[in-house]
Amino acid sequence: MFAVYAAGVDRDDPLSVLKVGELADPITPDDWVTVRVKAASLNHHDVWALKGQALKADQVPMILGTDAAGVTDDGREVIVHAVVGDAEVGEGDETLDPRRSLLSERYPGALAEYVRVPAHNLIDKPAGLTFEEASCLPTAYLTAYKMIEAKSDTRPGDTVLVQGAGGGVSTALIVLGKALGRTVWVTSRDADKRAWALDLGADAAFETGERLPGKVDTVMETVGEATWAHSLRSLRPGGRIVVSGATSGANPPADLNRVYFLQLSIVGSTMGSLVQFRELVDLLERTGVRPVIDRVLPMSDARDAFAAMIDGDLHGKVVLTR
Repeated sequence: MFAVYAAGVDRDDPLSVLKVGELADPITPDDWVTVRVKAASLNHHDVWALKGQALKADQVPMILGTDAAGVTDDGREVIVHAVVGDAEVGEGDETLDPRRSLLSERYPGALAEYVRVPAHNLIDKPAGLTFEEASCLPTAYLTAYKMIEAKSDTRPGDTVLVQGAGGGVSTALIVLGKALGRTVWVTSRDADKRAWALDLGADAAFETGERLPGKVDTVMETVGEATWAHSLRSLRPGGRIVVSGATSGANPPADLNRVYFLQLSIVGSTMGSLVQFRELVDLLERTGVRPVIDRVLPMSDARDAFAAMIDGDLHGKVVLTR
């Protein structure tokens, strides 16, 4: 079948191991369900797989992609939940299953003619969402929703600071933060991205590291080392940092004196559960909010899509269609 896959891993030149073309049909459990992919969106996880951070050399070739929307053999229009795990083991949350994985890690991913997943990993696609929009939800938007609604300890009216405007999760945090009634501040080194964030609905935008006009209730941290000190300084006493990534480095100085003296909380957040995914879809239906898409390309042009993601000059999600 046609697929976009990692033929190897290469930390320095990830595009050199990206292949687009025919691949043998994947082997998955017999009781899983086949979804004909109509649209799939890219995430940095796909680049990390090519670099060998999310994949090992003995796992390739591996079909890439965690996010997709499509149609089952019986005509059901669905969105694919990317987390393959046991909710019972995680006490109702499959992301807490120690053996959980994402599509394209242990099992073949979604950048292909079809993807096979457990039946309970499928959510009905609302008629009001296009396949392209729906394909943006399983990773970036679900991650952002969980960060705000389940991890941030904030209520409508509270102020959240989003570090690093422009990334997939950061964009989702702005859009969903406003839909959930939060005051959203953002930072970016890039003036154009700050202006773009304001156009999306952010209440204020600041230069990275800039002193803020006031303290915030929660910081949404996906950048890591480059913004960590600023995140800690930006919190009110008793405030919280929610961490879902560390793209600039994972080991910043902890500044424990500030943490204990101001009684700050630091919590991790990864993806989201199937229950939270349904809540996210309901929110979009109820509010009319939609994912922000930078570009839509045919899956045959996957190399151009990956190059754009690696270059980083994006304003929203990159979607590939079949």
